[in-house]
Amino acid sequence: MEGRQLRPIYDALELPDTKHALNECDKLLRKHPNHYGAQALKTFILARSGRPNEALLLGQSVLSTPSAVASAHVQQGLSLAFRALGCPREEIMVYTAALAFSPNDESLHTKVFMAAARNSMFKEQHHAAVQLSKLSKQQKYVWWLVVSLLLQAKHSKDDVAAPVQLKLAERLVEKAVTDGQLTSTEELRVYLDVLDIQDKHEQMAEVMAANGQLAAMISNDPDLVTQRISLLIKVGAYDKAISAAIAALESRDNWADYKLYIEAVVALVGQAADVEARHSLAADISSNFEKWAGVRGKARGAKLAQVALATRMHEAGHGDIAGSPEVLIWSYLAEFQQKAICYSDIMQFIVARREPSVLEYHRTQLEQRLPAARDSAANSDDAAQAWVNLEKIRYLLQALMGETDPKAWAADIEPLLKFGLGSSQARKKQPSCSDMALIASQRIIQAAFFAYSAANQREQLHSALFKALCVLESGIQLNDSSFLLKLYAIRVYLYLSCYERAQTIYDTLSIKHVQQDTLGHLIIGHGMALGCFASDMEFCYNGVTFYDRFRSKMPRDIEAVYQQGTYSNVQDFLEFQSNIVHSVQRECTHRYALRGEGFEYGNAKETLARWEEADVSSIEHTEQTLSALHDNRDVLVMGLLTPKDMAQWDLELLTRSTPMPGHDWIQAFSLVPQVMHYLVCADNEPLQEKLSELTLVVDNTSGTLSRQDVLLARGIIDVGSLYIQASDPQNGIDDQLGRLLSVIRTNVPSNELEPSLFSLSSDSIRNLTAATELFTYMLALKHALSAQRLPAANAVGIALSQLRKEALKSVNALRGWVDKNTRALVEEQWLAENDGDIFADVTRFVVGSQKQTTSMVAKACTTSWLRSVKNLLSQWEKCS
Repeated sequence: MEGRQLRPIYDALELPDTKHALNECDKLLRKHPNHYGAQALKTFILARSGRPNEALLLGQSVLSTPSAVASAHVQQGLSLAFRALGCPREEIMVYTAALAFSPNDESLHTKVFMAAARNSMFKEQHHAAVQLSKLSKQQKYVWWLVVSLLLQAKHSKDDVAAPVQLKLAERLVEKAVTDGQLTSTEELRVYLDVLDIQDKHEQMAEVMAANGQLAAMISNDPDLVTQRISLLIKVGAYDKAISAAIAALESRDNWADYKLYIEAVVALVGQAADVEARHSLAADISSNFEKWAGVRGKARGAKLAQVALATRMHEAGHGDIAGSPEVLIWSYLAEFQQKAICYSDIMQFIVARREPSVLEYHRTQLEQRLPAARDSAANSDDAAQAWVNLEKIRYLLQALMGETDPKAWAADIEPLLKFGLGSSQARKKQPSCSDMALIASQRIIQAAFFAYSAANQREQLHSALFKALCVLESGIQLNDSSFLLKLYAIRVYLYLSCYERAQTIYDTLSIKHVQQDTLGHLIIGHGMALGCFASDMEFCYNGVTFYDRFRSKMPRDIEAVYQQGTYSNVQDFLEFQSNIVHSVQRECTHRYALRGEGFEYGNAKETLARWEEADVSSIEHTEQTLSALHDNRDVLVMGLLTPKDMAQWDLELLTRSTPMPGHDWIQAFSLVPQVMHYLVCADNEPLQEKLSELTLVVDNTSGTLSRQDVLLARGIIDVGSLYIQASDPQNGIDDQLGRLLSVIRTNVPSNELEPSLFSLSSDSIRNLTAATELFTYMLALKHALSAQRLPAANAVGIALSQLRKEALKSVNALRGWVDKNTRALVEEQWLAENDGDIFADVTRFVVGSQKQTTSMVAKACTTSWLRSVKNLLSQWEKCS
């Protein structure tokens, strides 16, 4: 009967047609007001429809009726609703209430376990596992119990309970071993983890040295073999570790095993009683590396291990006992420099020793090899790749030696350009040519920041960066699959305030899934700062969709770990889930989406409703919640040729158009919507509180907010303060209103001043965007004052109307100037040859052989600026 009554609702949900499903719920509830199945499904529908408060209220009402939860339809509807609402305790309460009617229902106990496991509720997970192990003799439930105890101990803050939980887990595993119930490597890993967290390393070593079934498991699992070597080192059994590493490396080529072998030998060398013993140990490992270097498929790993061994011996104070690291580095290069990965292999070892004499040795070796490599690059792909690797080393050595002379960085760029963009190999899309074009652009960028670092030289900096763009775009034209060329082009376009072209290139990268979290920072928010709100909102919504889908998918993956018995993945999945759910980029994406929604056109009623209905409680942050955020943003993706600890040579850092949003930014733009919400709701007490918090954030920021972010945040503080002042009809508002209007006027380009190419590519569009955004907030203020029938509404309205007229005139004039002048100015100012210009060769090259691409870049910049200004003009036209 109940199922038949609910069928129309289920049918509508399957379509899916949420609105129709809700109508069917209401229709059934009008006939049967106490129909708990309909109420449970309505709870779920409300949760899915973005009405969390109503859903939670209704769901808790149904849950408080014990007899209601006896129905399977109620259980399903409420559990799905509470899961969608992110209320795991209430979800578990649904199953617990159902267990009162079916206490031995294994599936209900399993649902309790999975709900707890998905949400890191380890105590509840442990309790459910105990119940399952009592109900059923299935061995998997014993392992669920062991894993629950292990997780509970790992994450426990109770120093008394944790050891007890681990001891119980250990006993359960030992019984499983005795009964022959430890049957998989996953279960063995759990056993080792239980022992490891108790620092029972010797017992772990005994387990991994066992014969029979356990020995077979270990020998057939490469990761366990490596773990055993690491464990032997940990317990000081260096001889056994060496033997195990040699046995492993005889049959495979695993870099982790090489490193452990080296660590074990270095430890024994440190313990050796005399020089002869130390040399003997070094000779033995070197001999093995030489032997493996002669085995097909092992040469690269073994040769690189020789470099790692020599470097490690130096670090441990044993000198050249295993050879000179520098000599071995160049020996390795001689053999493998034709491989694209060669530079990545040896960079860490060059960086490891930065003494002047060592760096000078490297430079001498480089200078001896570089001319011949350059001359022979056209002979073959391998020869070209060898030159690329040497050019990368040249770049690295200049940075390590502290080179800051822009002429040194700009020297010999022309040969790189000719080969990377003008050779027959380039036309064949040879990968080494793309690499060479990238190195050339990196050198231009690096030289530009050293040459034009002073404030009065920024116009020259923009000219140099434009030339770098021409090189990057030329490389992309030849090889559209080059990820790094596109990344650098995006960064430089945004630095020059050209959003539209940057967005177009970003679209071709096909950023998907978790890359939304690691790489989304490259584009999200930049459109919002450059007047391209709609385009940026699309990226924001894509990001929000990823995070929402992740929240629904990841729990299913955690459930699968337990069902499939892949227990070693549990901790990794939980950490991954926590890192994404508490991601810095997730918070930034949501805040940008909120900001963008503030620009959506609407009349006074719609604007007020948007702020009034905003769920501001979910975006509140404290120091604790901010400190719990995890920064997953990939700042190494740009393929830097220098270590990250060298800020002057860090191109990722240098090419940031604005500071990367961090805790201050998240807190500031979490407070802005809260301020607007309480303002519209006429709730002055929390409004004053949020204004004070926002003031504190802005006053204490140290370069982590852009100029425009600060301008906007301070403007919002003034908007909120003006509202509080206007709330009392006896107060005057002229001074505060005048101050706000002055801020906006100052940042809208004046008709009386001639714009410049430099101002346009640096601050003009960004300042105008901030002024436009602040005006929309002031418009919301005016609507709130009018709705509350406060006398100040009229004065604010008149002032905003006059300001809008002025702004429309100024922005329209700017649009005309951009459309008419910028293309010619780019060619006149950014492509002109000047006396003493360190980029004269670059200019001649891009204007000559790359004329068509250079013209395209100039057009892309002009079109991007024009698009931004047109968007802003449209925004001012709508804000009436």
